[in-house]
Amino acid sequence: MRDLLVTGANGQVGDALQRAGLPEGWQVVALDRAALDLTDARAIAAKVAERPWAAVINAAAYTAVDKAESDQVTAWQVNALAPAAFAAACATAGVPLVQVSTDYVFPGDKQGAWGVDDPVAPLGVYGASKLGGELAVRTSGARHAIVRTAWVVSAHGSNFVKTMLRVGAERGALRVVADQHGSPTSAADLADTLARIAIRLAGDGEAPTGTFHFSNAGATTWAGFAEEIFRQSRARGGATASVEGIATSEYPTPARRPANSLLAHDAIERAYGITPRAWPDALGDILDDLIGPARKENGK
Repeated sequence: MRDLLVTGANGQVGDALQRAGLPEGWQVVALDRAALDLTDARAIAAKVAERPWAAVINAAAYTAVDKAESDQVTAWQVNALAPAAFAAACATAGVPLVQVSTDYVFPGDKQGAWGVDDPVAPLGVYGASKLGGELAVRTSGARHAIVRTAWVVSAHGSNFVKTMLRVGAERGALRVVADQHGSPTSAADLADTLARIAIRLAGDGEAPTGTFHFSNAGATTWAGFAEEIFRQSRARGGATASVEGIATSEYPTPARRPANSLLAHDAIERAYGITPRAWPDALGDILDDLIGPARKENGK
């Protein structure tokens, strides 16, 4: 067996990586916070040196965007210093590293999708710390792929889809931000992409390296996302609610959010032949897991 070391076992992406359908002869060894302290650079180095890993996928992150504004030390330890430690250890061991990053490295003020080479300018601690992780990986000498993503959702853990279903069932009417734009991302689709890249890097010394973007295809807003969640939920006999779009200014948060989180997919399509499917289709799979399949109409 060839082993992929995966961090963030209890997170959405880490959980999806453990469920991913890998080729025969490959397996995921997923570590949670208890198994590996991401604030301990020596522990990270020892883990990478522990066995001949085929590749490392660092899917762990400090993702509490608002809390990061006051808990800056931990955010930087997990999002910047841990990737630096992984990258240094991978460079020494000759092991490729796949690092998950975020749309929050961008300021969100562009019209259209962000390209991999567009200027970065994080709006808060979370984005800045993730950018720090990117820079550490990029300059480490390790063969790597940095994969930025956005708006990750799944049937596991806490996320927008599960929050909407829960709150919608309680209230029946919701006010949701309608001036932030992006593409939802299925954790399962992202996990398949990360595994595909890691396996390619492990087996092909000429595999493309650098920075890539992955999200599901199509643009929406948080309000539009919520409306589609309830439309598909209703078709499955699940929770439903009306959605009123509001401005970001009506829902203040400690951390500023990018107004535009759309990510361009041309780099990953060109390098790895990966073309993301539409986000409503990916959402359907999540709701199948959470609620069940859509009900048939008219006996069909």
